[in-house]
Amino acid sequence: MERTEHYASYVEILKEELIPAMGCTEPIAIALAAAKARQTLGELPVACRVEVSGNIIKNVKAVTVPNTGGLKGIEAATAAGVVAGKADLMLEVLSQVTEQEIAAMAEFLRTTEIAVVPALGDRVFYIRVTVEGGGHSASCEIVDYHTNITCVTRDGQVVFQAEAASGEEKQQTDRSVLSVEEIIRFADCVEIADVAEVIRRQVAYNSAISAEGLKGGWGAEVGKTIRTVYGDSVSIRAKAAAAAGSDARMSGCELPVVIVSGSGNQGMTASLPVIEYARDMGVDEEAMIRALVVSDLVTIHQKTGIGRLSAFCGAVSAGCGAAAGIAYLKGGRYEVVAHTIANALAICSGMICDGAKPSCAAKIAAAVDAGLMGYYMYTTGSHQFVDGEGIIKKGVENTIDNVGRLAREGMRRTDEEILHIMVGQ
Repeated sequence: MERTEHYASYVEILKEELIPAMGCTEPIAIALAAAKARQTLGELPVACRVEVSGNIIKNVKAVTVPNTGGLKGIEAATAAGVVAGKADLMLEVLSQVTEQEIAAMAEFLRTTEIAVVPALGDRVFYIRVTVEGGGHSASCEIVDYHTNITCVTRDGQVVFQAEAASGEEKQQTDRSVLSVEEIIRFADCVEIADVAEVIRRQVAYNSAISAEGLKGGWGAEVGKTIRTVYGDSVSIRAKAAAAAGSDARMSGCELPVVIVSGSGNQGMTASLPVIEYARDMGVDEEAMIRALVVSDLVTIHQKTGIGRLSAFCGAVSAGCGAAAGIAYLKGGRYEVVAHTIANALAICSGMICDGAKPSCAAKIAAAVDAGLMGYYMYTTGSHQFVDGEGIIKKGVENTIDNVGRLAREGMRRTDEEILHIMVGQ
């Protein structure tokens, strides 16, 4: 089959997006900045200053940082990065922590001043960690997305500088080439060898943490509750699998995940329901990989217009993406996938993001349910929400654009108010 126009870009987008991370990505990004600052300082600091944007505060406040002995929050993420972080491992910065280092983190938190300061300016994603010790100082700045280190200094002198663009799209492959129609054609024609490594890793990592979550004992046990109460149909298993992965991850499970759009929760939501359906249908690996390509790229396409962090719950985009992948897996192509997406977005767009924490698992289950509802509505009777009904517009790209506008512009004030509520203002 002939390759699509933007074939190479689509392959690169998947490679850029589907990367491993241990722990919720916002605290891990703080740990990365702290580890890089400490590495540059060359010794254990005696004081730390952490400047972060409001969305970082929101997404770090209530989530457990892995390999810390159950610690939560910005100070914990900073201490973990300083004491035990391996900056060269990027989003797996805390993957090689020892028991002795966990004890050292607690001592560091007890004896070291860590000042947390809201960052000035209007950047949604901003982290700057400054450390002091031995008469010297060092800092590391991360802007726009989780691994985008833009500035490293020592004693006020820049030792590394990269341009902080107005958005990550200028740093990476242009996401504006994505469209639902071409995503479907790309999935049809992609050489499996071009995407197999990243997709197989996504299947392996995310399946493992989901299985751990389903054992129970993590978070609010949303995934396990779904299976216990609602039965064993494939649609129930699909919701439970994604929720269980979040149960474990939000509560400090030390297994890595493969993220999508900078989020482990979105990575699990986009992949695990598709994997569950593929296994239930007994399809071969190639069919599952092609369906996961659809799910991942549809999720990324939606998030491009929304941005990495906002008041709009990213699980909505990923649940919609998962339903698109399931529709493709079941033989649907552009018409079915497009109506699945539009229906799903009509159902639960506007679900708020009030930070990373155990309730994310329940939101994931709701988002996957909305996606499946959108798919089954259309395939069991061509039922659809149509142009002029709320934010739905004729043409799936127009609806996706409207949701991006809603999340990016319309919910900006909502985001501010969520943060005020969370910090008690």
